[in-house]
Amino acid sequence: MPGKRDKVISWDEFFMRVAVAAAMRSKDPNTQVGACIAGPDHRILSVGYNGTPSTLDDDEFPWETTDDPLTDKHSYVIHAEANAILNYRGSLKELSGATCYVTLFPCQECAKTLAQAGIGEVVYLDDKYGHTVGGQVAKAVLDRCGVTYRQVSLPEEALA
Repeated sequence: MPGKRDKVISWDEFFMRVAVAAAMRSKDPNTQVGACIAGPDHRILSVGYNGTPSTLDDDEFPWETTDDPLTDKHSYVIHAEANAILNYRGSLKELSGATCYVTLFPCQECAKTLAQAGIGEVVYLDDKYGHTVGGQVAKAVLDRCGVTYRQVSLPEEALA
């Protein structure tokens, strides 16, 4: 009888690949972000990506960045982490201690939301805004709230 296959991907890679796949659903022409929330038992609890509210027609949405908050995409887009929490259909107490895998390190607003939801760890691919004040505030929020975070990488073929 043959033995089991030994070259399986890690849980980190599995859940991050789910987050990468979720990011592919984003219609944002500049930044696609995906998130996957996994419980301590290695069960996917929820998935989200950055996009407009479901009742807003994103085909007619102005996807530009402008100085006018009424036409700037940032005024309307819900971030992947927030969408993953909003998409979760269980009790929020079940998110306590869960891990959020996200393709881009959370902004300060999402960091607060993740901490408030009880997320215990954030695992991320890219920290593109880590040098900004917002990126520093996000890390300070997570640190002060006891949420750990760490960066992982994926093989190049997983990002294609």
